[in-house]
Amino acid sequence: MRDLPTGPGTARPVEPERQARRPGRIPAIWLALLAAPLSFGIAGPALILDEAARGLGVSVGAVTWTVTAYGWGIAVGTPLTAGLLGRRGVRAALTVCGLLVSAGAILVVTAPALPFLVLGSAVQALGTAGLMATAMNLADSARRMGLVTAALATVGSTAPLVGSLVTDLLSWRVALALPVLSVLAVPAVLRHAPRAATSRARFDLVGAVLLTTLVTALVFIPHMPVAAGVCSIVAAVLLGLHLRVRHDGFVPTVLVRTPQFLLSSGLAFSLALVNFGLIYAIPQQLAQHTGWTTSQIGVAMVWPLLLGGTLSWFVVAASARVDRRLVITVLIAMGTVAPVTAALSVWALVLLIAQAVASIAAASGQGVFAVQATSAVPEDQRPAAIGMFNLSYLLGAAFGPAIVSLLAI
Repeated sequence: MRDLPTGPGTARPVEPERQARRPGRIPAIWLALLAAPLSFGIAGPALILDEAARGLGVSVGAVTWTVTAYGWGIAVGTPLTAGLLGRRGVRAALTVCGLLVSAGAILVVTAPALPFLVLGSAVQALGTAGLMATAMNLADSARRMGLVTAALATVGSTAPLVGSLVTDLLSWRVALALPVLSVLAVPAVLRHAPRAATSRARFDLVGAVLLTTLVTALVFIPHMPVAAGVCSIVAAVLLGLHLRVRHDGFVPTVLVRTPQFLLSSGLAFSLALVNFGLIYAIPQQLAQHTGWTTSQIGVAMVWPLLLGGTLSWFVVAASARVDRRLVITVLIAMGTVAPVTAALSVWALVLLIAQAVASIAAASGQGVFAVQATSAVPEDQRPAAIGMFNLSYLLGAAFGPAIVSLLAI
């Protein structure tokens, strides 16, 4: 890959000399496998919530708590893993997160009642979020980052259909446990992973608790707007006050003082909110306006999502050679047009095109904005930056399905 340009409007590339000093560069395919199964937990339940509700003898509204729990887990797990990466290194993060995914999957498959299923979804999400954050932290170029985010989007594109097929062939429980596939990449990544931790700073327990409280409150806003909204404000104020005292803590102050990082994270949140909301909303519209079966809808949803995942790799890889403002403008336009089109249309083809546009924007935005966000902060803050950036993206991924699911009740 040729040298990337540098300047105010471009992402800072990884220096060849620094890449050469890395102890055993991990093959990108393993990073993609490490991250991609997370999407099964986000998009996989889209077509099987009714089946899960019947299997547990509860309402569809009650079973949507599994979606909320997964959204909470990936949102909380991302920054927590960033702290683990910074203090204990990649190998510790891979081991802990791999165990969490495995334990969560076992609980999902064997859960005798809804509360255990919700707990299993949350535990599984904590681990998969950590594995994804680790993969993105190890992706040391725009091209490799693009492959990781494209894999996430590609798996997400087939997740509703795969979830439906696995439910038909095996059970809805197995479908909800599909994120466990990420554990397959852990041994291979461990063989190449650096052993040393990147920081020996004292762990900021107060900052970690406040951030976890804030994220938890935010995730619950769709279910309990007033109470969760008040808790979010209180937690945000306390976290802000804490940052004035602990500049290098769990949430480094440099992140919230870097406009490019904040802009990139905010845009990633918005695009994820639109895309993952439509992944749940458009199947409902197709069922209402076409009379298609669940399996037919799952098949129809594959091509727009798969197109988004495939094209995103090229977009992210090329973004370092294109003016940053142009990239941002195009992605914002796509993220705006898609939901408006989906809300106004009743034609199947138009709805699917809207999903394709949203998928391209979100998948591309995750990779493009991740590179821009991390290039704007010091190299020693990269794990924290990856964690907080992915927190923003995954909050959007959690909010979208939760809002649509509640509106459908």
